[in-house]
Amino acid sequence: MAGNGKDRRLHARTTPAYFRFRPSSLFLLSILVLLGIFTVALFLSQRQISAVDRDPFSRSHLFQVSEEKLWGSSLGYGYHPCVKPTSKYSAPEDWDRYITVKSNGGLNQMRTGISDMVSVARLMNATLVIPQLDKRSFWQDTSTFEDIFDEAYFIETLKGDIRVAKELPKELESAPRARKHFTSWSGSAYYEEMTRLFKDNKVIHVPKSDSRLANNDLPLDIQRLRCRTLYQALRFASPIETLGKKLVAQLQSKGRYIALHLRYEKDMLSFTGCTYGLTNQEAEELKVMRETTNHWKMKGINSTEQRIGGFCPLTPKEVGIFLKALGYPKSTWIYLAAGEIYGGDAYLSDLRSYFPNLVTKEMLVQKKELQKFMKHASQAAALDYIISVESDVFVPSYTGNMARAVEGHRRFLGHRKTITPDRKGLVELFDLIEKGEIEEGPQLSSLVSQMHRYRQGAPRKRYGSLPGSKGRARLRTEESFYENPLPECICLTKNH
Repeated sequence: MAGNGKDRRLHARTTPAYFRFRPSSLFLLSILVLLGIFTVALFLSQRQISAVDRDPFSRSHLFQVSEEKLWGSSLGYGYHPCVKPTSKYSAPEDWDRYITVKSNGGLNQMRTGISDMVSVARLMNATLVIPQLDKRSFWQDTSTFEDIFDEAYFIETLKGDIRVAKELPKELESAPRARKHFTSWSGSAYYEEMTRLFKDNKVIHVPKSDSRLANNDLPLDIQRLRCRTLYQALRFASPIETLGKKLVAQLQSKGRYIALHLRYEKDMLSFTGCTYGLTNQEAEELKVMRETTNHWKMKGINSTEQRIGGFCPLTPKEVGIFLKALGYPKSTWIYLAAGEIYGGDAYLSDLRSYFPNLVTKEMLVQKKELQKFMKHASQAAALDYIISVESDVFVPSYTGNMARAVEGHRRFLGHRKTITPDRKGLVELFDLIEKGEIEEGPQLSSLVSQMHRYRQGAPRKRYGSLPGSKGRARLRTEESFYENPLPECICLTKNH
C-alpha cells in the first residue's frame, strides 16, 4: 500500500501541468477553448464577408433593415401642431384700406407667398383682396385662385384673423394705388412703418408675394397665423382634393409607398448647370436655355464643381442606388412626383431597374380623370403635393419650394418620415463606385445609412443663419420658416 502511495506521488510530480485539473488549469483550458471557438467563428465570418464582397446580392438577406427603421417615424415623437392664437390676439377690424397682391412663381412659391401676405395684411391692419396668381412664369399656367384653392373656405377660415375680399369695392377699382415692392425677409416693425403708405392711398399693390416676411423674430401670433393660413385656410379646390385622395388610396392599396420628388427636369438642370451623365448635345441644349433665360443671373457654370459641391439634383440612377443602399427592397412602390423628366425613359429606366414599381399619376387613374388638371402645371403640382404629404416616406432629390413645403407640412403633421439626401457625401460614394473602389452591397449600405442617420425628419429647432454671414444677406441663409415651423407651430405640451 505504501508503495502504491509513492507511485501516486511520483505520478503527480511527473504528469504534465496541462493534465492536472487544478483551478488555475481549468481557467487556462477555458481560455484556450474560447480562443478556438473565436478563431473558427472568425474564419467562417471572413468567408461569409468574402462571399458577399464577390457577389453583393447573393446574401442580401443578411443585411435587411427592419420595417420600423425603413418606414417608422416614431409617431411624431410626442410633438403636435399648436396654432391657436394667444390670449392677447384681438379680432380684426373692418378696415377700408386694401392690399392687392400678384403672387409669383410655381404652386408652392405662391402658397407660401400668400401665407406671408395674410400676415402682412394683419400687421398693416388692411383688407386683403384675393391674390392674382402668376400666369407668366416658366409654367405658363392660366389658373385663377379659385381654380386651385377653395376660395370660400379661405375667406371663412381667416375671418377671425383678417378681412378677405373677393375684389376691390367698385369705387376703388380705378383709384390710384401705391405700388410697393416690400423688402424681403422683413419684420413686423417694417410693416408697421409701411402703414404710412395708406395716408395718400387706400390701396397698396404688391407685385411679388414670396419671402415678404422674416423667418425668425416675429411675434408668436404672426407665426401661428402663417401656419393657420398655409396648413388650414389654403385648402385645395374640391376637384383637386377629390382626385388627390383617390390617387393616395390607389397607392395605399398596394402597401406602403415612397413619394419621390425627382427634380431631374430640364429647367432645373439648366438653371443649376448640372450635366453629369448627359450627352454633349443635351449639355449644350441646357447651356443655351440658361444663356437665353434673362432672369437667371448665373450663366457660366462649372458642372463638375456643382456636382462635387452637392449642388446638383441626383440623377435617376443615383436615386436608385441611394434608396437600395438604405435598405428599401426592390418591391417598394415609388410614386414619382415630378414634371417631365429630362431624357424621359432613357434615364428613368436606370431608376426602374432598381425599383420596377415606379408609378406616376397617369398609371394610377384613367386619362380622362387627369385631362383637365394636366393642362395646368399648378393644378398637377397640387396633386403631387397631396400625394407627397400623405406618403409613408418622402424623398426629395433636390431642394426647392416643393421639397421645403412638403417637409414643413410633414413636420407639422407629426414629423412624418422625410429623408433628405446628403448630396455632397453621396457624390463621393458614387464616384468611388464608378472607379471600382467600392461596390453596391453591405459596405455601401453601411456608409449611406450612417450618413443619413440624422436626416430623416426628426424634431429639431429651425436653423439660424450660416456662420460668417453678415448684414441682411445673412437672412437668406436662414432655414425657411415653412420648411420647419418648430418651435412656433409645433409643440410638446398639450395646452396650445
